[in-house]
Amino acid sequence: MTIAKANGIDLAWDSFGHEGDPAILLIAGLGVQMIRWAVPFCEDLAARGYRVIRFDNRDAGCSTHLSRCAPPDFGALAAALMAGRQPDVPYTLPDMAADAVGLLDALAIDRAHVVGLSMGGMIAQIMASEHPERVLSLTSIMSGTGNPGLPQAEPDVMGLMMRPAPDPVSDEAGFLAHSLAFTRRIAGPGHPVDETAHRTLVLEEARRAYDPGGTGRQIAAMAVAGDRRARLATIGVPTLVIHGTDDPLIPPACGADTATSIPGAAFMPIDGMGHHLPATLHRTVADAIDRVAKRAPPSRAVTDRSRG
Repeated sequence: MTIAKANGIDLAWDSFGHEGDPAILLIAGLGVQMIRWAVPFCEDLAARGYRVIRFDNRDAGCSTHLSRCAPPDFGALAAALMAGRQPDVPYTLPDMAADAVGLLDALAIDRAHVVGLSMGGMIAQIMASEHPERVLSLTSIMSGTGNPGLPQAEPDVMGLMMRPAPDPVSDEAGFLAHSLAFTRRIAGPGHPVDETAHRTLVLEEARRAYDPGGTGRQIAAMAVAGDRRARLATIGVPTLVIHGTDDPLIPPACGADTATSIPGAAFMPIDGMGHHLPATLHRTVADAIDRVAKRAPPSRAVTDRSRG
């Protein structure tokens, strides 16, 4: 793991493959860390001729945590949105997209194939619409457009997600039980959770950094993101939208809406998949990312952009 200065903050990152190969930038989801992009998945993509880069978003993992900012008051946030007011939040998803662009600058990468999962898919969409000169192709996984007319998460799923987790230091068993209950619920019937692997993963994340306040600030950024369909209509790069048919957190209609909103986007529903990317689907998803990347025009892997 290495730290890069990007967009005024520190971003923790690592990479797989050769520096001169075309870059794939992997963007993680809400409250999770770059290690959710499993090493075998990254190595599979790298073996296809890519430099694969994963990183911790701000307020996650070993990147900068904005602890000086108090966790949002979600009641006040919801009230402001219901009243049609734009709440004041510590940062926005466009700020997080600018972080990702700043990381490309720091690594002297001109353009990258951008892949985002859940909240990371929203950030990837914003990169492709607001920084089109930096994106070769877009893969949006289990994400949405912010369209207010679409189905929302099932209530019990939201309840599980918003319920405070036990502290992993003082109550490791309770912390693991909380995480497993949520992941089992969102995983989908076709691809059960590997519970042993999941326990290992979430404990590793907790050792790297545990910051519920950071997750709250990321939720606030998502809450004020609004309807992005008009911006998505400007995306001109090859785009793939992947979504599970049994996603209870971001329903499948949200993935279909993403594909409809981006000109020429391909939609790839995966039967039995929920809001979880299990190892059993790594090859399927890597194959799909490779296919859409190969539709993009060739580009230099690096540039003379100044490092920051």
